[in-house]
Amino acid sequence: MTDMLAGQPQLLAALCALIALLLLAFLTWVVSYVKRDVSIVDCVWSLLLALAGVIYAATLPMMGPRTLLVMTLLMAWAVRLAGYITWRNWGEPEDRRYQAIRARNQPHFEWKSLYLVFVLQAVLAWIVSLPMLPALASTAALGVLDYVAATVVVFGLLFETAGDAQLAAFKARPENRGRVMASGLWRYTRHPNYFGEFCVWWGFFLFALTAGAWWTAISPLLMSVLLLKVSGVTLLEQDIAERRPQYRDYVLRTNAFFPGPPKTGS
Repeated sequence: MTDMLAGQPQLLAALCALIALLLLAFLTWVVSYVKRDVSIVDCVWSLLLALAGVIYAATLPMMGPRTLLVMTLLMAWAVRLAGYITWRNWGEPEDRRYQAIRARNQPHFEWKSLYLVFVLQAVLAWIVSLPMLPALASTAALGVLDYVAATVVVFGLLFETAGDAQLAAFKARPENRGRVMASGLWRYTRHPNYFGEFCVWWGFFLFALTAGAWWTAISPLLMSVLLLKVSGVTLLEQDIAERRPQYRDYVLRTNAFFPGPPKTGS
């Protein structure tokens, strides 16, 4: 078994990354058990992906020509997102989404959350991270597609950073309490942060595509489904109109995901 893995460096790197992600998820679960706050997993999500990239880079037998570029972009994305979510959630109670999951899975949710939340997040992060592996392993020279990939990642990173900053500034003003953010990037899409994430991971996939790893499209496809149908747009908007009636009008005039001009009558 060891000899087989030694002859398959990408497989070995993938297995090492999966183990490392499961270990980090377990340690995060221990902290959540003590704090009784499962939503800390959101702070660790991007760090799981960063850890996968580090394991790939450390485990592969040699650095490829795009290693520095890919890892720099990955770390910039991961540190920014982890820092922002930690700052946003600091001192706040457990996120209402996780409170709902907790209520649905009683009794003993504290134990069930290990696999319902933390192991699941680790496995999802591992799948999403897969484009990094062939991108880092490839020995092909940098080409046009790499620069397109970098441009898409940087665009997505800047887009989501700007959206988060605009929303934070909006919420910081007392007169906006209970109001709906509908200016800046939020005028053109109801979820600029999610659209930015979408761009980031399709960009990383383009790096893998330069190595011929078309099969890693499972990563941005999975991320797209999560953002649009699972933990992103659909989940966030389930009851927001009930909590903020103005949101109904906002929905009618503003694109849900892909940016576009406000609809007529805005």
